Amino acid sequence: MAVYTTEIASDRITSDNPIHQRLLEAYYLSRDYLKGDLLEVGCGEGRGIAVLLPHCDSYTGIDKIEEVINSLRAQYPDQTFISGNIPPLSMFESASFDSIVSFQVIEHIRDDHAYLQELYRVLKPGGVALLTTPNRKMSLSRNPWHIREYTAAELTSLAKKYFPEVEMKGITGNDKVMRYYELNKASVRKFTRFDIFNLQYRLPAPILRIPYEFFNRLNRNKLKETDDALTLSIQHDDYILTEDAGSALDLFCILKR
Repeated sequence: MAVYTTEIASDRITSDNPIHQRLLEAYYLSRDYLKGDLLEVGCGEGRGIAVLLPHCDSYTGIDKIEEVINSLRAQYPDQTFISGNIPPLSMFESASFDSIVSFQVIEHIRDDHAYLQELYRVLKPGGVALLTTPNRKMSLSRNPWHIREYTAAELTSLAKKYFPEVEMKGITGNDKVMRYYELNKASVRKFTRFDIFNLQYRLPAPILRIPYEFFNRLNRNKLKETDDALTLSIQHDDYILTEDAGSALDLFCILKR
């Protein structure tokens, strides 16, 4: 099953390629941290499962979309997939996993405190959890699918309430990626300049989701038409791990129990 929205970037829609590659790079960056039994919280369509499997003893994925979970069960019959809303993670006993990855998830979670508490609970002592989320400082508009977004300092402060060791890094891009980002910024501004009453930040999120989806898809298609070669040439390794989380596109948070 494929989910085609701009919030769930597709590896099949060419105009989504820069976002897909950006999300994929988090899985490659996670390889050096993984060990033992691995839990992915918010596995989606399984974008990075094939990258993760050689670096863990077992894989368990959980996501709320049951149809997607059923598809992953057929694709990876030796792994475990669970359909359910989170938090909590009540289907798992405490200290069940050596490693956890949860990429582009926390911004969708209403109770982010409970989410982090549950990640800590199911992680074994000595284990590591890796999170990514958009860096609010680099966001170009309000995303009505997100409950909230974080700065590096905000997410660090929140995570330290539950994890004894918190290391904040970021995922940025090379010159090619940042050229795409600047083109995107200019294009988004052409749309948002008509929002003279700042309605994107004043209206309830559910009202904004349909127009956001329409204009976001329109914008991605426009960017591809403007520079097709750039859009298609970006690969996951054009995104780079950086110590300067404050200016990164995404935050890359390393949590240790």
